Amino acid sequence: QVQLVESGGGLVQAGGSLRLSCVASGSTWSINIMGWYRQAPGKERELVAFIYRSGITKYADSVKGRFTISRDNVRNSVYLQMNSLKAEDTAVYYCNAKNTIDYWGKGTLVTVTS
Repeated sequence: QVQLVESGGGLVQAGGSLRLSCVASGSTWSINIMGWYRQAPGKERELVAFIYRSGITKYADSVKGRFTISRDNVRNSVYLQMNSLKAEDTAVYYCNAKNTIDYWGKGTLVTVTS
């Protein structure tokens, strides 16, 4: 089992920045991929970015050039630096970890005001 706890959400003006953090505990040795998803009101959950244990990353087109995902394998943590935030980035952001199944955090709300 893996437990995930997110932090760092909040209210920010358009153009501003936020940094999300997620700490994993439990069977962290089994985690290969960690990432971030988001779900806006009335929409389905969507991928934001993920990172392999090796450091290889993938981003959704909508956040490329603005968001940066990073990972600290020693601290079992993953981070999402979000710059140039837009109103459409408003969502609940969920941390995700994968081994043979998906694990999810409870989410942290990011609200971007225009």
